[in-house]
Amino acid sequence: MKQQIASSSQKPIAFTRDFCLYAVKGGKLYYGWLLFLSFFAIVGLVTTYIQMTTGLIVTGATDQISWELFVSNFIHCPSIASAAVLVVTPAYIYKRKDMKQLAVIGEAIAMVFVIIGINFILYHMGRPDRSWHAVPGIGIFNFPSSVLTYDIIVLNVYLVLNAVAVFYYLYKHYVDQPINTTFYTPLIYFAVAWGPFIHIITAFILSSNARLAVWHTALMPFSFLAMAASAGPALVIIIFLVIRKFTKLEIADSVIDFFSQVIIWGLGVLILMFAVEFFTELYPDTHHAAPLKYAIMGHNGMEPYVPWFWAVMTVFVLQFFLLLNSKVRKSYNFLLPLICLSVFLSVLIEKPSILIFPAFSPTPLGEYAVYHPTLIEIFNVLFVWATGFILLTMVLKGTVGVLTGEVRDTKTVAASGGAK
Repeated sequence: MKQQIASSSQKPIAFTRDFCLYAVKGGKLYYGWLLFLSFFAIVGLVTTYIQMTTGLIVTGATDQISWELFVSNFIHCPSIASAAVLVVTPAYIYKRKDMKQLAVIGEAIAMVFVIIGINFILYHMGRPDRSWHAVPGIGIFNFPSSVLTYDIIVLNVYLVLNAVAVFYYLYKHYVDQPINTTFYTPLIYFAVAWGPFIHIITAFILSSNARLAVWHTALMPFSFLAMAASAGPALVIIIFLVIRKFTKLEIADSVIDFFSQVIIWGLGVLILMFAVEFFTELYPDTHHAAPLKYAIMGHNGMEPYVPWFWAVMTVFVLQFFLLLNSKVRKSYNFLLPLICLSVFLSVLIEKPSILIFPAFSPTPLGEYAVYHPTLIEIFNVLFVWATGFILLTMVLKGTVGVLTGEVRDTKTVAASGGAK
């Protein structure tokens, strides 16, 4: 009896060991990708040390524009974390068999991108040791008066839900045991219901800012959800295409086609919301439209965000019409991944160049400001992305290994095989 208990207690340790060992194994392309990311991670360690010891003075933040690249990149992360909802919903609610096994990959993507988003907030604080101020019972949590506390809650709850769902599912596969649906199914449904809150509350942080009138719009949460329906599936498609090309995990064309359709709807709704918002702001031509006009046309010869605005808007429309073509959506090895990459990047670029930086102009004194990110800030942003994608790569590598049976508890499988 004691031997059985000891054996069962060692299985989680064996699972962790086998999962990690498999995650670090790969071919030349795999190691080349990790080496590429490691370069930015190593450089980022130096720039991170500089910021953590010096403070936010090493960033481009000023009295006029107080939100750095960290905030704009953080706002992008919930859009990708929605991948869990978009993969799990058709798999478990609409009972799509071709996506049932892939739901755990969506949950893993969501888990990692919540971690990336939280890391950007830590950099926005200047030093991570200041985060204790937001810990309930230790610091001043400011609940329920602060909107930021709601974001802390929804992000951490979503992180825990997906982390538990991912590793529980993978562990059960590892030991070749059935999933306890009484525990797992409600967990999945709760995570699906919770997912939209990370976009909605993040949008509320912007729209509740009294000074920045351009953000005072009820469309903000819905535009965030539309971006999530665009950027999230775009990254999922890229990851699924890479997985099925370089691993033994089978992913049907129907899965890729489904997410392509989701991107079309997401981009269509997003373009419509942009058009409605632009009309609402520009037609009355009140002083509230000044930030938007600054982004679209510039001000007195200052046009720092104008090229970015027109480039991003053109790309959004171009992506939408290209994906309407079924031949483009079926180009799994060239056009489709290229368009998906452009969707991911355009939604990311839209955050600082259109949503965040132009909104701070004009200032209460009537000044029009330009944000100039520093090299230290840029490398710190790249550090967060690089370490995040290293984590994502290894988590997905281990996940695929478990799903394909390459990572499993050999003793349990041998015992069950012998019993049969």
